Amino acid sequence: MREIISVGECMIELARRADGAFDLRVGGDTFNTAIYLARLGAPVTYMTAVGDDPYSARIIATARGENVNDEMILTIAGRMPGLYLIETSAGERSFWYWRDQAPARELFELASAGQLVARLKEAGTIYISGVTLSLYSARGLDVLHEALAEARHNGAKVVIDSNYRPVGWRHDAGRARETYARFWPQADIALPSFEDEQALWDDAGPEDTFARMARFGVAETCLKMAERGAVVELDGSLVPITPATAISLVDTTAAGDSFSAAYLWARLNGRSAAAAAAHGNRLAGIVIQHPGAIAPKSATARFGQ
Repeated sequence: MREIISVGECMIELARRADGAFDLRVGGDTFNTAIYLARLGAPVTYMTAVGDDPYSARIIATARGENVNDEMILTIAGRMPGLYLIETSAGERSFWYWRDQAPARELFELASAGQLVARLKEAGTIYISGVTLSLYSARGLDVLHEALAEARHNGAKVVIDSNYRPVGWRHDAGRARETYARFWPQADIALPSFEDEQALWDDAGPEDTFARMARFGVAETCLKMAERGAVVELDGSLVPITPATAISLVDTTAAGDSFSAAYLWARLNGRSAAAAAAHGNRLAGIVIQHPGAIAPKSATARFGQ
């Protein structure tokens, strides 16, 4: 399997425990996916920018500890990463962010941006999300868009997870729709969540999402349906892939991120879309039984390759 480059932002995570105290971890949607891909044995590199503070060092140490290549995690002197806080109620999570000054937002406008673009052009697969897209200025998006186009020309696959978070777009749904409409046509594999598509495009059902992805020219779509699993298209028909067993829900953080990792790993290893979606359901089912974005290694070690 050729190198997978996951692009985005990793932050400091504070997750409230039942006793009211907070556990300190690190996380971020594309970072979470990179970790779960690495645990499955994929060669994955994470691309972002952090500061030179102890918390940024913790992000880099976490990547290394998970066998995620950190060569493309740039260190910017005098800066600090973003922070987010998770509150959970009945397993569902709410997020609160402090990230406006994080260096990850300037990734493609830094002095080393040319080095990053050159690395993207050599990738086998590039993974981004709607959160990734929400980070950058117009100039940064232009650089990323051109890099994705050239990478695809060189044979790379581009995979995009919707992960629409209104706060990341400063609640400007029009700008979000315009940006998604620009980048979805770059995707070889689309991994939208129906909740996101419904919130952003008013989709009434999975048919609306698949029809829009077809208009964007996306060859393969797997629509994540939260607790209902996923929907894939087989021989022109939409087929639900439901979880095999009921799950005792603890925390849904990174459920979609882990699903994306398992789905992508399976597809890159030649499994069918239906088998890949079932693979995604199983890994997400493990992750949501644990608090925080990154489940213990002992938990995912039970997940067969």
